Formats: sequence, structure tokens, C-alpha cells
Amino acid sequence: MTTATLQTQPSFLKKNLFFGVTISTFLVIAIMVFSFAIHMYNIESIGDANAYYTAAVESMLKSWSNFFFVAAEPGGSVSVDKPPLGLWIEAVFAYFLGVSGFSVSLPNILAGVFGIPLLYAMVKKYMGELAGLVAAFVMAITPVFVATNRNNTMDGLLVFFLLLAAWAFIKATESGKLTWLLLGAFIVGLGFNIKMLQAFLPLPAFYALYFFGSKEGWLRKIINLGIATILLAAVSLSWAVVVDLVPADSRPYIGSSGDNTVMGLIFGHNGISRLESNGGGPGGGPQNGQPPRFDELNASPSAPIAGTNPNQATQPQQNPRQGPPQEALAACANSTQGASCSFTLPNGNSIDGSCITPPNSSELACAPQGMIPQEQGNPAGGPVAQGPAGQGGGTPFSQETGVPGVLRFFTQPLSRQMSWLLPFALISVLLALFASRIQLPIESGAHKALILWGGWLLICVVFFSMVSGIFHAYYAIMLAPSLGAMVGIGFTQVWSWSVDKKWVGILLAVSAALTIGFQYFATTQYNETSWWMLGSGILLGLGIIFMVVQRRLAYVTILAAMMVIPLYWTIMTVVSNSDINLPTAYTGNNQAQDGVDRARQQPGSNVNTEMLAYLEANTQGMEYLVAVPSSQQGAQFVLATGRPVLYMGGFGGQDEVVNADDLAKMVANGELRYVLYGGERGNKADIANWLKSSCVAVLDYSQTNMGNQQNQRDQAMTLYMCK
Repeated sequence: MTTATLQTQPSFLKKNLFFGVTISTFLVIAIMVFSFAIHMYNIESIGDANAYYTAAVESMLKSWSNFFFVAAEPGGSVSVDKPPLGLWIEAVFAYFLGVSGFSVSLPNILAGVFGIPLLYAMVKKYMGELAGLVAAFVMAITPVFVATNRNNTMDGLLVFFLLLAAWAFIKATESGKLTWLLLGAFIVGLGFNIKMLQAFLPLPAFYALYFFGSKEGWLRKIINLGIATILLAAVSLSWAVVVDLVPADSRPYIGSSGDNTVMGLIFGHNGISRLESNGGGPGGGPQNGQPPRFDELNASPSAPIAGTNPNQATQPQQNPRQGPPQEALAACANSTQGASCSFTLPNGNSIDGSCITPPNSSELACAPQGMIPQEQGNPAGGPVAQGPAGQGGGTPFSQETGVPGVLRFFTQPLSRQMSWLLPFALISVLLALFASRIQLPIESGAHKALILWGGWLLICVVFFSMVSGIFHAYYAIMLAPSLGAMVGIGFTQVWSWSVDKKWVGILLAVSAALTIGFQYFATTQYNETSWWMLGSGILLGLGIIFMVVQRRLAYVTILAAMMVIPLYWTIMTVVSNSDINLPTAYTGNNQAQDGVDRARQQPGSNVNTEMLAYLEANTQGMEYLVAVPSSQQGAQFVLATGRPVLYMGGFGGQDEVVNADDLAKMVANGELRYVLYGGERGNKADIANWLKSSCVAVLDYSQTNMGNQQNQRDQAMTLYMCK
């Protein structure tokens, strides 16, 4: 830390309140308590959280084999498409608390809360208490940080592990000891075993801090980093190597791998597929290049299963291929691209989604959230992204994250996640750069902080702005710590300069005005405008006025002005967040009420209870309750019964977990009797032909009866009985 920064830290933060507790420590505790309260508010609304992972935890508690291989369902037919550590931690919590959306999300909630003092301590190390407090508070009020931690996706745990790794790299930089460097590499390796290559995103910043900040010789630092990298690779790949050495018939199929190996999963689905669009395949996007069909919305609801004659096959209702239903068109008649919408079909199914322009159409139509055609471009009205080989395949997940480009974080739908203070954070990068004269090795605390936190921020911003592959909105939690750190660093730098540079008040006011202006612009993207939001502008004006009478009060007031809207958005995220499977920040005024209604669905509400009762009554003594195309249809059955449910196609329906011959053998051995098949996911010709020739259809039904908003395209499915 520079001498000027040390001299201008607010002295009152170091005053003792009681029993040696300083004001700054008290404020950190207060931020933690506030964060925990925000995380826990309305926690019952998360239901089963991400049912795919919750069902996996249920399965992992059935046997040590399922636990080690992170089996996706109790039968151990296929593994989850993620490494084990995050799910192992969630399984431990579920073992003691019982399997529920809350118990499996609790580790992420605790990781988020305890990450606050960790971030505070590290930012304080180089920039003082004020910067640490601002950093901790900003991270606590970042919407995607709270939304993602309130879920059992493992990104919250990953961020916590990366914060621990950053702490170890800081210790290595300051002490020059190889032990700390190896500890940092070891922790990043553990992070790899939570979300694979995503853990490596801030690694260049960690390495750069040690390389440019440590006072050891350059050659010694290169050698030490080489040793650390070897350890990093060994820890990262340890589980993968062990699993791949196990014979394929002695373990689950490796979900979403394509070749039944963890290495294939690392470099395929969790590697290259994250960087660029491949037009489909495991993990998301239309399968086999076929866009979802609007005509499937017209599928008739199933007849009650009671009274069904299992020996008489009912023929699936044939729907002519057609455009969107009139109800879908009417729902968006006066709306804009990307706006939320809802309508009710003649069969009584209620649909909630977004307005899009379907293929071969010039009119907006309301499409359910899992049924957005990839031909769709930017919801904000931007250009349509091109798929592989120049084909108009679109950008997968564009409805969730927009299309690649430099403005991705500043336009909907991604701007609501963590971008509220991003303009000031980016300006802070420049402020830290000019904090002092650059010298090697780096001695300035501001420059060390810039390398670590600015590097982390810029790497993630650039990476996520450019990727065109699998990209969920909640990945933006990766930016939360560095965003908070850079806001704290930038504000503290201006604070320290104010002693002898009177013009910095103007710089702060202009930076804040740009940031608040962007916040107003972002709120309009989600139709969220309220008169009270002008409070941030009023506070900014008061701060500028205070410059004349009390400069420090002015700075605090301006800082508060920038926090108003992010704080509101975070509160609304926990009040009305409707995205349970895929966590996201508050979606705006249009979806507020609908979101509350959907979020309050109780666990198990997505199960077709009549079908479930029929299956349980007719599969006593059998290993499998039913076979389904993918986890999208089967996870809720697992959660409702705890019984094995065969995911024939793994997570996304494209894995070769079993083929028709395997199914025939299982039926002959008395392991399986019923197969639920059809819809977009049921597209394996051998299985379809075998079902047609060897089984009888018991029931046709619409997937929408199960209430699964994410998988509306998996409709018109049929329950087959095989003997």
C-alpha cells in the first residue's frame, strides 16, 4: 500500500467498540449478517433447487459407488456431467439434514457468507479497511452472487475456493515461500474438481501476482511456478484419471462426455463446447440441429391413468406441423422482443415465457423458457448470431446471456446479473494503474491489487463476452469478488488522492454519474422504472453539493448513490426470483408476480402423480421404476420416490447410456418394465423401433402436465409397457 493511502484511511474504522472489536470488524460482521439474511429470506421458494443435482445427491447417498462416481440416479447408470467435489460437499450436508433443495443449497449459501470476510481481508491487505469494506458490501449486494448461492449449482462453492486460492497466492507473493504457492495451486486444483476448467479463469491473475510481485529472483519464480503447475495438474486430474482407469462396465456412463471418459467430458462438453457453438449436443441447444416446434404446444392433455387398459395401446395424437398457436401470438401483440409473456392454451396449460420471432415468421410469439429457437438472435434486438459453418444456427443460451460482443454485459439479458457497478469497476482499473510509478518487482499495494483483482475482472469480462458456446447467466458469479474488489480499490484511490488533488472530486462525480446513468438505462431494459430510483440521482446531487462543505461526506454520499439500485435488484432477486433450476437475478417488473407464483411451487409439484402412482404400483420388486430419455424427465421421479430411474440419454438425451439391446436384456431379466419415451429428446431410432415392435403404449400425455417450464419441448410423450 502506498504511503498516501495509509495516511488517508478513515481513522475511525480502527477505533475499538468493545472487547477489542474495531468498527471495521463490526461492519464486516454486519455485512455477513445482512448477507445471510438476504440468502435465507424466502428460502422455501427454491423448492428442489436444480432438480438434476438434487436427484444426484439423493442417488449418491444410496451407495459408496454412487457417491464416488457422482451417479445421476440411484441405479448408477450415468454420472453427473460435473466433477465430484461440489456434489460431495452437498451430499454431506444432505446426509445430516435430509435431501431437499435447502440442504443441498446450504453449502453455497455458507460459502457466499464466509467469502465476505475473506474478500475484505485480502483487499484490506493492499488497500486498507475502507477498500475492504466497500469490496465486501458490493459483493454482498451483487444480484447474481445471491441468486446463485441460493441454489445447488456449485458455482458458489467454486468462487469460495478461488478466494481461498487468492489468499494463498497473496501469502506466497509476500513471503516468497514455495509452500504458499503450492497451497494456492492445490486449492485451484480442488476448484477444478468442482467446475472443471472454469476454475482456471482467474489463474493467470494469480500467477501474475506472484511473478511480478514476489521479490525472489526471476528464474526462481519461473521454477516455482513450474512446480506449482505440475501439482495443479496432478490435483485437477486425479479423480478423472482414477475414474477413467475403472472398466466402463464397472462404473456409470460418464454423462455428457460423448466417449464415456472423464477426459472427454473435460475437453468436450465442459471445454470446447463452452467456447463455441456446435449446434447442439449434450448439455443444451436443439438436438440434431432441429429447432423446437411450436406445434407441440397444442398437444392434448393426457386422459386420467385410472381405468387405462395396459394391454391396449393408444395411438399418439398426430398434430400437423404448424406455427405458433394464436394464443402465443396474441400474448406478444403489443410487446417487444425479449419481453416476458404468458398465455393459456385451450387444453388448460398455462405457459410463461418470452416474446421471440419464430423461424419463418415476422410476428412475435410467446415461447416457453426451454423452447426458444436457436435461430433467435439477441433479445434486445441485436444481430442474429451465426452457427457453425456460417449457418443460421444462432447462439445457444442467447435468451439467457445474449450474443457475444463487447456490449454483452451492458445489454439484456445479462446486464441484470452483476453489471450495475461494472462501469465504475472498469474506471477503477485505470485509477489503480496510475496510483503510483510502475516498477519491477511490483511494490505498490495498488498495483498488486490491480494485478490480482483487475486481472481477475478483465479476464472474466473478456472471456464471457466472447464465448459463443454453453454459457449460463449464473456463471457471472465468477466476476462478483473482483467486481467488489475493484469498486473498493477505485473508491479508496480517489479518497486517498483527495488530500492533495482537489480535482479528484470531479473525477468521482463523473464516474458515479456514468455508472448511475447506466443503471437507469439497464432498469429500462427490464421495464423496471420507479420514481424512488431517482433517489440515487438525488444522492449524487447531494454529494456534489457536499463537495463544497465536507469532501469526505460528499464521497460517502456519492458511493451510496451508486449502491441504491444494485441493492434493490438484489432484494427483488430473493423476493420474486422464478428461476429455480437455472438461478438468475431479478428479471424485472413484468415477471415479478408470475415469478413469485412459480417460485412457490413445492418440491415434487413437477411430478405427474397419477403416472407415478401407476408406476409404483406395477414395478414392485423391479430395480428400475421407469426408463426415460434424459434426466429432464427423470429427476423429479427420483426425488419423489428415491428409486432408480434409467436416464437412457443422460442429462441432455444424447448420451449412449443404453441401446435397444440393453433395454431388451433388462426387460428379460426383470429389471425394467416401463419406458417413457417421445418428444424432442426421444430421438434414438433403435430405441423407438424396439418400443414399437416389442412394447405396448399404455398412456400418451403432455409433458406440460408435469409443470416443467424448462422442458416444454419434451411433449407428446408415451408410457410403454415392455415384457
